[in-house]
Amino acid sequence: MKIGIGADHRGVLLKRKIIEFLTESGHKVIDYGTDSAESVDYPKIALSLADGLIKKRFKFGILICYTGQGMAMTANKVRGIRAAVCTSSEIARLTRAHNDANILVLPGGFVRFNKKLCFLINIFLTTKFEGGRHRRRINMIKDYEKRVLCKCRTRSSRLKS
Repeated sequence: MKIGIGADHRGVLLKRKIIEFLTESGHKVIDYGTDSAESVDYPKIALSLADGLIKKRFKFGILICYTGQGMAMTANKVRGIRAAVCTSSEIARLTRAHNDANILVLPGGFVRFNKKLCFLINIFLTTKFEGGRHRRRINMIKDYEKRVLCKCRTRSSRLKS
């Protein structure tokens, strides 16, 4: 499976370990940066990855920043994105099964790379959306996005300062 991944400076070390884990597990990984501990603006990374997901360059995304919240808030501004901060495998399972999340957001300051985190990632990547009453709710979100949100595509180039 193709997976997009991105992190700010506070998540770069965790990102490297996750890339290694995903690659060893047979996944193809598209890295949206950053590659150093030098401070970067997380919205550029989150929006670039979200745009790649909407364009179907990969099936799921993973974003990492210190709390996870900034990446999630930013990615969720993009029409069609359902990014969720997950800190347990049960939250990861439910956010896929009930909310059809397409981006896993990890709070790099509060999780460590270990077997539990690898299990959480695998649960997110393999859990199917249940549909049913949950589809009705996701469709309500999609309807709102169609009515209210800009139909233009997000371009990371617009964010250059």
